[in-house]
Amino acid sequence: MHFAWTEEQEELRAQARAFLAEHSSSEAVRRAMQSELGYDEALWKRLGAELGWTALPIPEAYGGLGLSAIELVALLEETGRALLCAPFFSTLCLAAPALLAAGSEAQKREQLPGIAAGETRAALAFPGPSGRWDARGVELVAERSGGGHVLRGSACYVQDGHCADLVIAAARAPGSVGEQGISLFALRADAAGLSREALVTLDQTRRQARLRFEGVALPAAARLGAEGCAWPLLSEVLDRAAVALAAEQLGGAQACLDAAVAYAKQREQFGRPIGSFQAIKHKCADMLVAVESARSAAYYAGWAAAHSPAELPSAASLAKAACSEAFFRCAAENLQIHGGVGFTWEYDVHLYFKRARSSATLLGDAAYHRERLAGLIGLGEAARA
Repeated sequence: MHFAWTEEQEELRAQARAFLAEHSSSEAVRRAMQSELGYDEALWKRLGAELGWTALPIPEAYGGLGLSAIELVALLEETGRALLCAPFFSTLCLAAPALLAAGSEAQKREQLPGIAAGETRAALAFPGPSGRWDARGVELVAERSGGGHVLRGSACYVQDGHCADLVIAAARAPGSVGEQGISLFALRADAAGLSREALVTLDQTRRQARLRFEGVALPAAARLGAEGCAWPLLSEVLDRAAVALAAEQLGGAQACLDAAVAYAKQREQFGRPIGSFQAIKHKCADMLVAVESARSAAYYAGWAAAHSPAELPSAASLAKAACSEAFFRCAAENLQIHGGVGFTWEYDVHLYFKRARSSATLLGDAAYHRERLAGLIGLGEAARA
């Protein structure tokens, strides 16, 4: 397979990089992450109204641009490079795809235009307290009540759940296990019985929340799709989100490599730049290999998400594992090359290190995705046999 960006995709990448260089600088990221919301609301509005980023993956029928996963990969590589603080990933890569996959025509026409316009922030209430990213991670319970359902339980590690306007919740029928009995529900974040708690996390550039559902009563119209049949749809949503996150991690890894090389050229020790020492050269060379390998995996997964649904599950797990490890390795090596100042608040090294660590576990860590990939290609069954 030969992969190359089109002229329009290159223009999107260039536009995004220029905009983020100005509006997601180190100073802007630090201001945003220390604010109450965890992002700059004015900037978020510009992403929708001015740049149209929030419309990018939404079909034209619902007010979007109808672009593919490849354009989303191109954009997220740049947002990851800049550590953009915004509810973009939670809204456009988790909640909106779930609504697109499972919602009725009426539900999509009601909710998606607001998302496309950047007016509605959305979150996916999954996983539960166990933190699992497979079907067993669905721990909310949906009990039938009259013509509707009542949701009980909690969802943890919900990306931007503290500020979302719309919540897409994954819940299961009482007594169901595994992939059976799972349904998706759409509800407003101010629904009676729903409480939200912002979590204190290592990575301040991406907020998480715990959502508690204490007898949240929902009408039948709140359910997305057929009752108990949502897991195959949610699984594909998570695969596509893993591809998007891999692209973001790739951008972060490239930023760490660039920062390490720049510092190695500038910092002098024993009368010469530290980049002239073999140990530093080897670190930078290993970082470059990791970044380029991750790039191949991320771009292949983006292509699969756009053109080859059959390859998507394996490509998504391959990309997530490769990019998680590449980002964390590059962030750690960047810190080592910076030495003592790398641990200080004034340098951005720690921001990338923390984002790398949190992103590594989001949607499942590298070990989880390698094991999943082994099962998808038959190695898991062969080993058990």
